[in-house]
Amino acid sequence: LFRSEFLYLENSTYPTEEQQFQVYRLAAEAMGMKKVVIRTADLGGEKTAECLDLGEENNPEMGYRGIRVSLDKDEIFKTQLRAILRASAYGKMSIMFPMVTDVKEVQQAKLLLEKIKKELKDEKIPFNEEIQIGVMIETPAAVMISGELAREADFFSIGTNDLTQLTLGMDRTNSKLDHFYNPHHPALLKMIRIIANNVHLEGKTISICGDLAADLDMTEQFLQMGIDELSVAPNQVLALRKKIREIQ
Repeated sequence: LFRSEFLYLENSTYPTEEQQFQVYRLAAEAMGMKKVVIRTADLGGEKTAECLDLGEENNPEMGYRGIRVSLDKDEIFKTQLRAILRASAYGKMSIMFPMVTDVKEVQQAKLLLEKIKKELKDEKIPFNEEIQIGVMIETPAAVMISGELAREADFFSIGTNDLTQLTLGMDRTNSKLDHFYNPHHPALLKMIRIIANNVHLEGKTISICGDLAADLDMTEQFLQMGIDELSVAPNQVLALRKKIREIQ
């Protein structure tokens, strides 16, 4: 999982198409035939970029961020999508959209992607014409329409950090809430089960990312739910593999 917003956070100006293409291409080539999922820039909220003035917000985690920013600033979005498509010719690459809450957002992003594909064809620039499209499920709204979303995308990932705090109505970084904040809350686990069922009914795959994916106390339950993949930081992979082998 390539969190592409870091390309924006590290620059005082917008990263150009060529700059992004070179980074994505390097990732694709380094991974060979293993999957590389480029999550389009999840800017806004806690991720403020010097090159992008999103204005002040009273509640930024629930505000102008993720796919909302990308669709609103479509020239920046188009630059990123062109770079990803160009890099897709060099490995097994896919695209995932963050903070989706409406089917129309996915449809709008896919429409822009198709326009870019046509441009690249006209320019005779190679890319993977069958590149897969993914959606992040990070809000209760996305949970409730996960069946409809599953008819628009090829794969899904549950962003448990945002989904937990938005479900519980608690800021996970607020130390005053530590004794209230429960990442194993029954409501959250029911939501994950609902998502997995809806996605699998459409023959699509579902992964979990965020802190909960590496929670070894939850691994067996996730496997029982039918979760297809767990996305964790590199230093957590071996412990998770060991746990899965023990369960199996």
